[in-house]
Amino acid sequence: MIRFCMQYSLRTTLVAVAATLAMAHLAPPAYANSEGGLYIAGYGFSFEEVVNRAIEQNPGGRRFFLLSLPSQAGALVVTAARPLANARSRASAANGVLLVCQRDIDQGSINANELVPGVVRVRGWPPAGSQEIPPGERYFPDEDRTRLPASNEALRRLRSTCSDDPGAPPRQRRTR
Repeated sequence: MIRFCMQYSLRTTLVAVAATLAMAHLAPPAYANSEGGLYIAGYGFSFEEVVNRAIEQNPGGRRFFLLSLPSQAGALVVTAARPLANARSRASAANGVLLVCQRDIDQGSINANELVPGVVRVRGWPPAGSQEIPPGERYFPDEDRTRLPASNEALRRLRSTCSDDPGAPPRQRRTR
């Protein structure tokens, strides 16, 4: 009887270990559905450099966000040079979300009519005391949340970069 229990326990343990190893091997990596970071082209880095870094740091189709400042936004226009258009295509194929600041469009630094389809316009922080973003919310009411970072840090950096005064800190948290 003792021998039967030991064999049964050993057999059960081996089957459990084998099943665990098989599941670990077949299951997609944990990062496959997670969200990558925010990358900014224009602060000392070219669009192509930022695309290469973002793709390298977000394997397996992990979504990432690539903001182009005016000096690098030429990669996002329909008439972009072939190397820039190829980099843009690689970013999109790797699940990158291409972004520009609404502020730059409003100031005429980027022509919205020349942007390729799918480029997301991002607004910065509203003025202090504004109710444009409802209390307790992180997004403007008319924004598509699925096209913006879920991460508080990435969204904060994005809004700060796209604010009228990029050096200004984000607005204070409102009390209810």
